[in-house]
Amino acid sequence: MSKTDLYAVMGNPIAHSKSPFIHKAFAKQVGHDIAYDPALIPTEENSFSKAVQEFQQLGCKGVNVTVPFKQKAWMLCHERSARAEKAGAVNTLSFDELGRCLGDNTDGVGLVRDFTKNHQGQLNNKRVLILGAGGAVRGILEPLLAEKPTLCTIANRTVSKAEELVQLFADEGTLIACSYDALIGQQFDVIINGTSASLQGELPPLPDDLLAEHAWCYDMMYAGTATPFITWALAHNAQKALDGLGMLVEQAAESFYIWRGIRPETQAVISRLRERIIREQMMPKAPQTIDTNTTTTTQPVKFMSKKPVNEVGGPEGPEPTRFGDWERKGRCIDF
Repeated sequence: MSKTDLYAVMGNPIAHSKSPFIHKAFAKQVGHDIAYDPALIPTEENSFSKAVQEFQQLGCKGVNVTVPFKQKAWMLCHERSARAEKAGAVNTLSFDELGRCLGDNTDGVGLVRDFTKNHQGQLNNKRVLILGAGGAVRGILEPLLAEKPTLCTIANRTVSKAEELVQLFADEGTLIACSYDALIGQQFDVIINGTSASLQGELPPLPDDLLAEHAWCYDMMYAGTATPFITWALAHNAQKALDGLGMLVEQAAESFYIWRGIRPETQAVISRLRERIIREQMMPKAPQTIDTNTTTTTQPVKFMSKKPVNEVGGPEGPEPTRFGDWERKGRCIDF
């Protein structure tokens, strides 16, 4: 009998994670025997590194990493891919025969592949505007600039943060940093929202004439209903307004490829996942919803301490109480 290969996604919060659903769908599609579970990790110092070490000792083949541990994962790695090195964050861990921890970042590849392959969009020779200058934006810049846009502008409330990214990626393409006020009078072919504003149901202050003719808008957030940025884009006559659900699945497909050496087909998984999220968003709130398609548990996974772990920034109490609340509020960006 073949041995089941172990994988996990680690984060805090983790109740919202769609990664178990996605990776199990990939495995079924290609006929691979894997177990993939969510792991709620305490935020105390060294908890993440201990969890990775314990999981590795169990024979784990790989780990996905979500907030707030992507930078810690980067520091934990013995070796990183070039794109992870530049991103300053790691979302995919694997382990070699020597026991070393290898890190990669698949976020940017996921966005570019969704935009260009799934939707037949173009970034080459386009004027691209990115809203926000946080870790999510840093993670997508190298793959995005590799598409050779004419110009890439990073707008942020704190301009100095955007300027730091311009300096860091100056050798990758033509980059400009500016404030939101400085966008007045400018137009762009592609606008990507990488801010956390949608997590609070808000938008950065954007001029009404920001979109060029036939402009596309892309929100790195996703939800069962239109995000505030998608709503704004449609109201301002964007030719296409896309959310980040495809990016979520495509970055997972890249992780799966790193681990398994085979690239799964993503379109059917994206469609099934969107139906699932819409269905969850329509569900009435309940103290706890058991998801029969994933193996999220009310306790930390077996290699962690049995002490209850509180979900940070999510519903009160040990997760996964009120599973789905994040989706219902349109507050999902990661895994």
